Amino acid sequence: MTAIEKINQFTRRELTEDEIYVFDVILCNNNIDRDAEYFSENALKQMQKLFIGKTGIFDHDPRSSGQTARIYDTELVHSPEKTKDGRNLLSLKAHAYMIRTDSNADFIKEIDAGIKKEVSVSCYAGKRLCSVCGADKLTSSCSHIAGKYYGKTYCCTVLDDIQDAYEWSFVAVPAQPSAGVVKHFPNRETTPENAELLDLIERETRAEVLALCRNQHQPVSKALSLATEKMDLQELYSLKKALLEQEHSLGQADVQLADFRQR
Repeated sequence: MTAIEKINQFTRRELTEDEIYVFDVILCNNNIDRDAEYFSENALKQMQKLFIGKTGIFDHDPRSSGQTARIYDTELVHSPEKTKDGRNLLSLKAHAYMIRTDSNADFIKEIDAGIKKEVSVSCYAGKRLCSVCGADKLTSSCSHIAGKYYGKTYCCTVLDDIQDAYEWSFVAVPAQPSAGVVKHFPNRETTPENAELLDLIERETRAEVLALCRNQHQPVSKALSLATEKMDLQELYSLKKALLEQEHSLGQADVQLADFRQR
């Protein structure tokens, strides 16, 4: 089946090649991102099917007026590159189309010029696994903190069992520099099951934030604990990211000091 035939499966009338603009985009890959998370190979295979037909928008804004493109095909791309922890890099590549109009002519030019480039995906992962012990953080807990080393093992959260794909968005600052991945959680009010899962994620992230504070010798006062209780999931993730970056900077400083003393 040709590209135009695949595209016309989503249209009300058959479009011609002159009417459409086609472009490719790397939606995500299995590399470790800034939040110490990554998609499993199984997750990418599931997303390969789920993202066909999904719409492209801006900054995960769900308004229909922001719809700009649609995916008509996907493929998994193997690369000779390695992930940060030495696995073979695997990327999910999408083929998308949009209608050429006077109103989006500048946007098409920005895509061609590499201005509009970074994207992120919005999906739901049914499993969030600890890379050290394998515990599913949605149903249980463990003592390992994503972003920290345990011996020579770097702890990550492995996203698996992708149950739904919502959309993909053009964004300015993605969590995964090479692929532009930002995990997006469904609305807390969608279903009781989703609300329960989100509560588990919040509790796990809150515990990780407080543990990071203790590791950096910051007093975990009652006021700090109460402050984290008032934070939503996005705020907790932002604080966790900042603490991980601070811990990394302190670790680099210790290494440099040790090297200096040895000279």
